[in-house]
Parts: sequence; C-alpha cells; structure tokens
Amino acid sequence: MTRTLDLTDPATGEVSGTSVVAEQSDVDKALESAAQAFAVWRRSTPAQRQLALLKIADALEARASEFADLEVRETGKIRSVVLAEEIPECVSALRFFAGAARHLEGTAAGEYAPGHTSVIRREPVGVCAQIAPWNYPLMMAVWKIAPALAAGNTVVLKPAETTPSTAVLLARVAAEFLPDGAFTVLTGDRDTGRALVRHPLTDLVSITGSTRAGIDVATVAAADLKRTHLELGGNAPLLVFPDVDVAATAEDIVGAAFYNAGQDCTAGSRVLVHASIHDDFVASLAKAAAAQTPGVDFGPLNSATQLSRVQGLISRLPSHARIETGGTRFGSRGFFFAPTVVSGLRQNDEIVQEEIFGPVITVQSFSDEAGGVALANGVPYGLASSVWTRDLAIAARVSAELDFGCVWVNTHGPLVAEMPHGGFGHSGHGKDLSAYAFAEYTRVKHVMTRFG
Repeated sequence: MTRTLDLTDPATGEVSGTSVVAEQSDVDKALESAAQAFAVWRRSTPAQRQLALLKIADALEARASEFADLEVRETGKIRSVVLAEEIPECVSALRFFAGAARHLEGTAAGEYAPGHTSVIRREPVGVCAQIAPWNYPLMMAVWKIAPALAAGNTVVLKPAETTPSTAVLLARVAAEFLPDGAFTVLTGDRDTGRALVRHPLTDLVSITGSTRAGIDVATVAAADLKRTHLELGGNAPLLVFPDVDVAATAEDIVGAAFYNAGQDCTAGSRVLVHASIHDDFVASLAKAAAAQTPGVDFGPLNSATQLSRVQGLISRLPSHARIETGGTRFGSRGFFFAPTVVSGLRQNDEIVQEEIFGPVITVQSFSDEAGGVALANGVPYGLASSVWTRDLAIAARVSAELDFGCVWVNTHGPLVAEMPHGGFGHSGHGKDLSAYAFAEYTRVKHVMTRFG
C-alpha cells in the first residue's frame, strides 16, 4: 500500500493535502531513468541546454500565480512577497545558468612536455541526487537543478516532506523541454533521501538543510566516495559600530532578521553592537520589531515542530537574558511567533550558539573591534555576516577577519545570481549561484596527446 504524508498549511494549522512517500522501487526507477537520460543530455550542446533552461524560465514566469498559490499554501508566506521577490529570483537564476552553459572557461591548451599537447576538459559529473529544504522550496529547487542541468548532468530532486508541491510543478513544467528522465522529483521522507544518497547510480549529492542533515548525508555518501555539495545552517553575526544611524540601522536589521519569519540560513539574527550605543540600539531594535505584525509583515513558522523548537529556545533562556519584546506565540491559529528581541546574552548561551530559524534577534555588546570580531567568529557556523559602519577602513579590516562565506557591508541579505553563496565550517562546503556553482557540477579531465 502506498504511504502518504499529510501536508499542513502553517498559517492555519489545518491539513491542506497529501503527498506520496517514494519507496525504494521508485528511487531505483528514477535513478535508472536519470542514468539513461544522462547518456543523451551530456552530449547535448551548450546552446541546446541554454535553450531548454530559458524555456523553463519563461514557463515558470508565465505560471507565477500558480507557483505562488502552492508555495503560500505549504509555507504560509506572504503571497505578494513570493510574487514580487522570490519567483523573479528563480527566473533570474534559471536565465543566468542558461547563459553559463555557453560560457565554460578552462585552462588553455598547451605543450608542457616535449612532443605532447595537453587539453583540459570540463565534463558533467553524472546523476545528481539533490535534497531541497522547506524554507524556500521553489527557489532552492531552482538553485539546485539550474547549474546541474546547465553543465549536462541529470537530476533526481527530493523536496522537503512538508513543502513538495512547487517542486512537483516545476518538474512537470520542465518535462516539456528536457529528455525523459533528465529531471525527476521524488516526494517522501528522510528515508527517501537516504535511499537516493546511498544508491550506486548517484554520482553527486547536493543538500540544502540543517547541519545535522548535512552530516547525515556526508556520512552516507562517504561509504561510496560520492561527491557532496553541502549548503547547511547559519548563524549570521551583524557587527554594528558606533558611527551608524541608530534608528535607520535598527530598521534595516529587523527587516533582515524577520524576512521569511527568520527561517533563512542567512537571517540577521545575531546582533553585536558597540557598547557605547548598546542601550539606544536595543531600544530601537525593540521598537522596530514590535511594529512588525505576523501574518502581515512575515508568515508563520513552517510547522508545529519548528514552533516548538523556537519556543524551547526562549523557555530555556538564562536568567541574565532579557526579553525586550515578543517571546511568545502569536495568536491561536497556525504557527506564528511574535517578533522577538533578546538582550543581555553571553557568548556561550544556547540561543547565541544555535541557529534559531525564527523571528528572534539576539543582542550582545562589544567594546572594541577585535572583541567584536571574536564574538562574531565564535560559533561553529560560517555562512553569512555583515558590518555596519560609515568607516571604510573598519569595513575593510573586519570583512577580512570575518570567517564567513559572505560579508555584507551596511546591508544584510541581498543575493544575486552572478555572485556565489556558500559557507565554511558547519555551514558546509560548495557554492550556490554564480559560475562557482556551475563548476561544482563539473569534473576536470586532462587529455594529453603525443604528436610528431
């Protein structure tokens, strides 16, 4: 009997549909089809791959409302934000990688040994198993499939079990423009993902998810020496120096922290502010946060499980912590959490060291530049960070010292398809977006020919 999972609308807490749990036989069939398709797709020309991705992008753009409806139903996001910001970013990424397919650069051919010519080939890796998260179901699916397909690989994608529908629709849209089996979506649970990772036909595994999930994937993949691409958790520090406009900076940081209800691996949730402006800045943060309304400015948490996790972090706050605003569930329907600011925290506190993934800002103070950098780097994660100052010398010095894959200056959160996204440490390895992501889905071959 086919197993199914209930899908819940997090804005209401009510069941909105079901999804099928793929069994081992489904995994076998999908990967066998992907392997067969790879024999065809790898030999397609860059121009052919570009055209297919451009057509997928156009179709996604034309059906934006349909994608938005599904995304909102399973994430509770604000529909206008999905339409105005997230879907255009998906379309942009597809079009960027369509162009990247025709712009693969490499080392020039040359004679490095007498009587021999060497050539470097960039080739697709093969069949890619990809696992997408629930916080940006459609966008992360696009970030994964676009570089993989552009490079000539084939893909089997497993979306998060709570948010599968936009990935399924994406596969249906893409099927018109790709060979059979080149891009397949399998819905299911963690066991489905593990079956994809350990399957002998899988050549590369890519996951966006928690650090725990990444370690699980890397452990299983290591048994067969599969290549991995891990975009994992984050715990971004925002260093605020005393020369900023306090009120304006607080407003900007609240926007960066609460976007998508803080369910973002780059969320600006860990504020480190210079001691000389600490009290004023905390007051401005609390005021700006309290002005945010769940359900209007940002959506609910993804699930009852995620709501319980955030509530647990708040309930376990140490006695020296102070809740400046929020700290409670918002309303009685759905999984909303009130915008929250917590001050008085110390570096070893759980809520400082752990990724929160909710609409919560923590605040610590520092007295000098070196101390601020030490606090910023004093967590296991290394994905994103930001520096807030009018002093370009401070910005340059601190940017160089921060141990994070991305450093923003006087902003926090913008991403573009042309620039890489990926971290260090417990935030994983490998890059999404940009030519660097395209390279992740290729392998390098040296061909040497003797002549004369």
